[in-house]
Amino acid sequence: MEIILREDNKILGNAGETVKVKDGYARNYLIPAGIAYPNTRANRRIFENEVQQQTWRQSRDKKVAEELAKKLESISCTITVQVGEEDKLFGSVTSQNIADNLTEQGFPVDKRKIVLDEPIKSLGIYSVPIKIHSEVDTTIKVWVVKE
Repeated sequence: MEIILREDNKILGNAGETVKVKDGYARNYLIPAGIAYPNTRANRRIFENEVQQQTWRQSRDKKVAEELAKKLESISCTITVQVGEEDKLFGSVTSQNIADNLTEQGFPVDKRKIVLDEPIKSLGIYSVPIKIHSEVDTTIKVWVVKE
């Protein structure tokens, strides 16, 4: 049976390719799991439509991410922390703290998109990169000050 792959598969090939597999494998696994379509004209058109929608969604998401990146470039994030003797922080500033501060300012950013190699453990000014989209990055200034 010939099938059209909907997604990349290590063994069978890349998405969009027409591959010949055994009938049982196609009917019992690939088609019900949504990995492939039977090779017909209608299914070829359905697959092409899915590809167009996916590219449209990706371009829309990229435009939204670029707009957010422009807004975030002008933002500075001030985080107040408790300090002890010799200005040592109690704890540290993590990506969650930065994400909460940005959300308070009206810029909801997921903490997993904030790229911190390690938590901030001292007072100062830091440039923190944010990976908004797979193709869009920006940096913000984070001011860590004492209460």
